[in-house]
Amino acid sequence: MWKPVRVVSANFLERIGEPESRFHSDYLAYRNGDVPQAELITRLPHVAMIGDSVCTGVYVSSPWSTFWRVRNCCGNSWFLDTNPAPLGIRSVSKRLEELTAFVAIECAGIGALVDHESERQNFLRRILRTRNFSGQIGDLLVMKRFPDLILISIGHNNVDWAWRSPTSDLEQPESRLQRQSRDFRKNFTRQMRRLIDRARVQRYRVAVIVYGLINFESYFIGREIAERLRSQDPSRYLHLETTYKYFTSFRPAYRSNLIRLARMVNKELRDMVRELNRGLAGATNLHLQYSDALATADLSRVELLHPIDAWHASVQGHNVLAEAAFRDLGPSLEFLGLNRPSGKTTARTE
Repeated sequence: MWKPVRVVSANFLERIGEPESRFHSDYLAYRNGDVPQAELITRLPHVAMIGDSVCTGVYVSSPWSTFWRVRNCCGNSWFLDTNPAPLGIRSVSKRLEELTAFVAIECAGIGALVDHESERQNFLRRILRTRNFSGQIGDLLVMKRFPDLILISIGHNNVDWAWRSPTSDLEQPESRLQRQSRDFRKNFTRQMRRLIDRARVQRYRVAVIVYGLINFESYFIGREIAERLRSQDPSRYLHLETTYKYFTSFRPAYRSNLIRLARMVNKELRDMVRELNRGLAGATNLHLQYSDALATADLSRVELLHPIDAWHASVQGHNVLAEAAFRDLGPSLEFLGLNRPSGKTTARTE
């Protein structure tokens, strides 16, 4: 069974033992034997990431290598990276650790879709243990300790408009793009309402930030450079063409409409958050925000693409996404009271 990955700040005891720590009283209770370590960890801020492969450190190569990588790797992404500085990625988790010890929860997975919970996943997604949006939301809802901060960056697979499209739609795609955009918002909103209902009954503050889809227009500039480099030297980007087996709309003929659909989806996300916030008047313990940080980040440099598939992000690419994503966390961190630093830390996997 798949379950979210939990990572606890490795030296959290040292940090919360400092007199200026906001958790110092909890530490004293632990030291006096009144609170077990498991309960102490429960009292730390919990930060969850819901998403797809854009939020993970995976890339596509041969089927078996990809299968092993997806099922055995965690972290190494713009959200979570446990390599000690200055190695690896200056991820959101590393930036948060400069403010507080916390528990990171990684729910994201390759191939995840914004779905209707009644839909059955195809065979490929089942063997990869993919959890779609409804499943990832469901995982959070059954957690005994509900997260304080939830980052949502999902929907990139939903803009593969050419996948399973009949010839008529490929030639005249407008109605299909409109339909997919509307269905996306409907499914996304339904899952958000499930999440909001649980968040509103918590006795502590909860912040949720919904990120728009990445800037596909600038992304394809880098992708086109990678394609030219591969045409000149076939030893580069060995699995560049493999992308088309999994994501039909990445083909050059379909890209312009993928970019259009992503923009339409981002508008739906922005409008959805605005609508949901109108219904949250008086909910003083919940902060809901839309962010266009990823939708406006410049991804046009070829070095931001993975050197194997030129599809997923390289280390440099994850750094760009981390910087953009963290920059818009300010209002949420202030709402949660986590915007002031408290000691040093590293991380460990629980």
